[in-house]
Amino acid sequence: MTKPRITVIGAGLMGHGIAQVFALAGHDVIIYDSSEKTLASAKDRILTNLKDLGDDESAVNRVTPEADLAKAVRDADYVVEAVLEDLALKQKLFAEIERHARPDAILASNTSVIPITAIMQGLARRERALGTHWWNPPYLVPLVEVIETQWTSADAVAFTMKLHADAGKKPAHVKKDVPGFIGNRLQHALWREAIALVENGICDAETVDTVIKAAFGRRLAVLGPLENADMVGTDLTLAIHKTVLPDIDSRPGPSRYLEKLVKDGKLGFKSGEGFRRWSPEQQQELRTKVLRHLKQARAQDN
Repeated sequence: MTKPRITVIGAGLMGHGIAQVFALAGHDVIIYDSSEKTLASAKDRILTNLKDLGDDESAVNRVTPEADLAKAVRDADYVVEAVLEDLALKQKLFAEIERHARPDAILASNTSVIPITAIMQGLARRERALGTHWWNPPYLVPLVEVIETQWTSADAVAFTMKLHADAGKKPAHVKKDVPGFIGNRLQHALWREAIALVENGICDAETVDTVIKAAFGRRLAVLGPLENADMVGTDLTLAIHKTVLPDIDSRPGPSRYLEKLVKDGKLGFKSGEGFRRWSPEQQQELRTKVLRHLKQARAQDN
């Protein structure tokens, strides 16, 4: 059976990685970008990744750069957009994509922040549009959140779930288009309390990270929070919640401490200081450690 033809819109950090995953899974992939320089380097970047991971380097031959958007989407079965997190840009782009794509092509937006409903509301055929939230880097993190809107057809969801599963990803069906989907809601609920602990003088930022990495963080890859709750018992979980939840930060807006960091120009790695100070050497060390960990996890999965 012929594999669906894929078009990736955007050849940047996420786009070239998404193209790489589908090409490695045997799909013919067209990749488009409005920047000639970014598009011209896409295959080289994909080949570098394939070599680094020890994957089939010939997969890069299934990727075709295309500088004309109409030609890029014309014959695609599935189009995924991975451009900047800019609502107006995405809306404009999908309006153009819809004019040139086949009426039965599935249209997906890769975003971690913007509601899919807002992106796709202007389309004529909203039933074939949805969201796919890939995590960075796409070729190392297995999860892809598949987000349906109130208009998305069951067939479009089923097609997209199978497409990503067949490509070796772990698709997660998000049944309602809510801000942050699933992963970022969970992640930033943790971040909110982590910031509050520092803001309230309970511990410093380094201690927060140490506690997470040296305790429950070690088992999160194999033991999810609700599996853990069932393991210890829902009765114990309820008892703990009665004591702890009333004291956990629940403000609806961002932390004033975080707002002050940004106001003071303490922007993390990009300025050399955020919650902690970071030398260039420390930044590179942490980035290297994360990539090494993700590569080891991928090797274990395989």
